[in-house]
Amino acid sequence: MERWDRIGRTAAYGAAAALVPYLVIKVTWVVGSLLGLLPVARGFSRGGWLVLNTVTIGMAAAGITLGLALVRPWGMRIPGRLVGFLAWVGSGFLVSILPFVLLTALAGSGSASSASAGSTGSSGHDVAMPGWEAVLLQCSFVGTGIGLAVALPVYLWRRWPHALRRPECPGGRATPGPLWSAVTAAVTGLAWLYWAAGGLLGITHGDERPAGWHILVGVSACWALAAAAAIAALVRRRPSRLPHPLLLALAWLGSGSMFAWSGWRLPATVYVAVAHPSDVVYPENVAVAVALHATAVLTGAGIIRTLARGDRDPASAPVAGRRPADRSA
Repeated sequence: MERWDRIGRTAAYGAAAALVPYLVIKVTWVVGSLLGLLPVARGFSRGGWLVLNTVTIGMAAAGITLGLALVRPWGMRIPGRLVGFLAWVGSGFLVSILPFVLLTALAGSGSASSASAGSTGSSGHDVAMPGWEAVLLQCSFVGTGIGLAVALPVYLWRRWPHALRRPECPGGRATPGPLWSAVTAAVTGLAWLYWAAGGLLGITHGDERPAGWHILVGVSACWALAAAAAIAALVRRRPSRLPHPLLLALAWLGSGSMFAWSGWRLPATVYVAVAHPSDVVYPENVAVAVALHATAVLTGAGIIRTLARGDRDPASAPVAGRRPADRSA
């Protein structure tokens, strides 16, 4: 485990460092827009553009802090629920971004910087940027995703070693909880998969579906179906043949993807449904999209609650007053 501990710590530093270029670029956009040196993206007011990029600056800062929290001694003192929530949401975003970057690069249809535009249709929000900026943005996402994918399990094992072990529950469920989240995750995933494959039911503007939209919706569908299968295997009475840590990882990542991406899209979709802006066109029927995103958010939250419930094992709880070992320098 000592070797993996060193690898995890290196990966955590790498994840934090990878987001620095993204943070610098976003700060440059905000400062340049305020000084009138850089243009505002089409379809945005100056205020809206500044708010959007300020939010992404905050997300980047949170990502850097999370990467450092996984390796520095003070990270072991942060409340576990806060670290877990940030890691869950962050990994949920990244596990969809990484396949999106790879597939769009192979298809030549876009980049990671157009992920939100690809998920919402033709809204005129694309920003002309130098090629080197697009490369740095992609490297930031990819580097952070790979780093967190390695560092997070090592951190979890270091802080809560019992969480990754298969619980001993003869004759009972490995993870107590209802099956409704598996059903709703499967329904949502199948609906997204149908759209990604070109289905027209629930689609209002079929000609507003670029290749990037199909890819991102398809990736989201795959993670939703993975979460459905994993949580169904965890809560059923018969033990699964798949490794318990693998099922936990699929449920964790799939539910995080559903919660993070639909939580990001839901407010924008509600705004379009209510305000009907003339410069934003969604491929999906906005009422159907709102229903699916709301279902995905609730399902993601339900799955992670089931996982947290299953982790409350009194026999494996840490001894009161004992602090987890940390060999950080």
